Amino acid sequence: MKKIISLFSAFLVCFFLIQTNANASSHREAPLIAFDPVADNTDLYAFRSPQDTNKVIIIANYIPFELPQGGPNWYTFGENIYYEIHIDNNTATPGDDIIYRFVFYSKNQDSTTFFNIRLGKQNIKTTYNLTRSIDGGNNWTVITANGVVPPPNIGPRSIETKGLGLGSSSYDSLMYKAIRTTRTGERVYCGPADDPFFVDLGGAFDAGGFRKNGRDGLAKFNCHSICLEIPISTLQKGGKTTAQATSILDPEFVIGIYASANRRAIRTLDTTGGSPSEIGTLIQVSRLGMPLTNEVVIPVGVKDLWNATKPSNDGQFVPYFKNPELALYMDDSQFGTAVPGLADLRIQTNSLGAFDFRNGKKGLWSLKGSPAVAGTALDDAIFGTILLPDSMSPRAVDLLPIFYTGVPNLAPYQLATGKNGNPLAPGKPFINNFLPTLGDYLRLNMAVPVTPRNDPNFSSLGIIKAAVLGLTDPAYNQNTSLQFIPNMDGFPNGRRLEDDVTTIELQAVSGVALAAIGLWYDDYNGSGSPVTPQLVNVLSFDAGVTTNDTTFKTQFPFVQAPWRGFVGPQYSGKQSLSGMPSQLTFVGEKVENNVELKWHLVNQFNNARYEVERSIGGAKFEKIGNIVVTNPSTADYFFTDAKPSLTIPNYYRLKQIGKAGNVNYSDVRTIKFNSNSVITVLPNPATDFIKVYSKKSNVQVTVYDATGKRMLSQIVTDGMGEFNISRLAKGTYTVVAVSNGERIETKKIVKQ
Repeated sequence: MKKIISLFSAFLVCFFLIQTNANASSHREAPLIAFDPVADNTDLYAFRSPQDTNKVIIIANYIPFELPQGGPNWYTFGENIYYEIHIDNNTATPGDDIIYRFVFYSKNQDSTTFFNIRLGKQNIKTTYNLTRSIDGGNNWTVITANGVVPPPNIGPRSIETKGLGLGSSSYDSLMYKAIRTTRTGERVYCGPADDPFFVDLGGAFDAGGFRKNGRDGLAKFNCHSICLEIPISTLQKGGKTTAQATSILDPEFVIGIYASANRRAIRTLDTTGGSPSEIGTLIQVSRLGMPLTNEVVIPVGVKDLWNATKPSNDGQFVPYFKNPELALYMDDSQFGTAVPGLADLRIQTNSLGAFDFRNGKKGLWSLKGSPAVAGTALDDAIFGTILLPDSMSPRAVDLLPIFYTGVPNLAPYQLATGKNGNPLAPGKPFINNFLPTLGDYLRLNMAVPVTPRNDPNFSSLGIIKAAVLGLTDPAYNQNTSLQFIPNMDGFPNGRRLEDDVTTIELQAVSGVALAAIGLWYDDYNGSGSPVTPQLVNVLSFDAGVTTNDTTFKTQFPFVQAPWRGFVGPQYSGKQSLSGMPSQLTFVGEKVENNVELKWHLVNQFNNARYEVERSIGGAKFEKIGNIVVTNPSTADYFFTDAKPSLTIPNYYRLKQIGKAGNVNYSDVRTIKFNSNSVITVLPNPATDFIKVYSKKSNVQVTVYDATGKRMLSQIVTDGMGEFNISRLAKGTYTVVAVSNGERIETKKIVKQ
């Protein structure tokens, strides 16, 4: 029987839940949300997809610090929580324009066992419904029902073992099978994942003890990810594609994004141990736009208030951006000498002999209302009342637009390239993610092209790296014309998984954006190169951890599979870098009558070589290949078995041999051939068209070139699909068939 213990208890419950409007702009960053981890929004990412540049990827992560071995009650999305992703794409109607709402449901399939997975059944089996509103939340449409959340990655007996566990070929297979395509064209994945954020938490929060070669406080922790792949035409306010953009910085393609979690106002506990019931209005208990805002900008006394506030009411927090606390630790006249970890970061006190940007100083206030700022973003007639509000708010001119409005493609917010020493003159454009809704959003200009992840200029420093190239690289610094500079698609123009936001934001607080537009550091005397020792110190600074502890996937959902709770007797848990075990991803697939094996290793410092072993029928493993370690940190390896059995199942495993002679084995991968192919491709070779015949329905067929770039794709629904390959270059291509998120067959074709 359910009851409220007393009226006073009910009051406390209501009061507590109202106060837990604590928005999480990162992990456990506000007092009250720390007590509600399933609603804690840990990170938000938004970027154009490198796999399909017509799409945008939005990833919202929840539940911080999930231990991989955190049983017997494993982590999952919470029930009675409304997880939402909000998009503002229209300046005419500030606030939400598009909202995606996820509601999760859990059940036990076998309540007689204490195991989470046993005999093919799951406890805490989680599903979800996804609804969408395109009118700011007035009307809602269900676009996916009964979506599947993969179980936690407990271990090989639970995941791969047939009969005892789920019998999956790999955890990756569970992830890809969980991907759904909605009725309105989005793709979605909800489930466990490696936590992609990286930061030296221990050093950072020991009074700013940033250290070189710091320790990633989130290494080998998981989280729960909500991943959306959305056509740009769905997000753009006029339904346009990027082919219709007027330029790569078209302001009509800017969107603002934040994620949230919401609970009902009243929770009633059950005296019999049953689930609580929840009633009342929805109360926001977590949100995230720009990373680290609530963690390192908002002071502890108002962190819970921040979490309770919608971005449309963020004006009350503006003072913390105009004079940020972090700036005090980069100022020797304040507390700079007490924080040696930030010694390389010092704010301009006498830029160009005139401008002081330390907290409480005048900044650019002396230019207020002058002819020098006429027609620029600092003009009162444009944004001057926001960016130059008074004589004591120096960082309103740079940090406020970075966090609260986005940066417009207007002087002075262009690179110093071509300004001839006048920071207020027009320069080289490099960013435009301006959305004049004063509030904490992750802003993304969807028209900006994608920087390929294998581009030699790709950098985790995002816009800062783009600025460096635009100022110093002859390919970009010869004029003020608009060019695509690599990493213009990086943070704070959206946020890629690879972006080192901690380093970028610390450099921004130290005034690096001011320097980029020509307000150089104090040691520049007005002649020669402005790349002075102080600027070099800032650009050379990093926050101690600059990359994730494992790789990211090259295709949707891009987040990596969650760390496994148990991987076998050889697992020894977290270690220092010198003794860190390899993180191994090992897959195999059929290509014609061959088997291609691929594996990726991270931190293989103690490994000497890998032997590829095969068993036909499972009786005995034999060595069929030997691969020597070439890169001790991270490497990709490939091996082709040209003589697999076409009638009997083939079993493959890797034998890892350490420098000290120690031996470990990978999980086993199974490849089966049969005479009945799922797809047939005709003609082959081909010149203009190919037809793909399928014995299964709703098969996603994709044509890739030799570099792995997707060239053509369509769903084969009626047994046959036709592809026009006339515009493709001559060469060899791969045709891949995918069903329910799992690759089922691969064919090679030749384009003549």
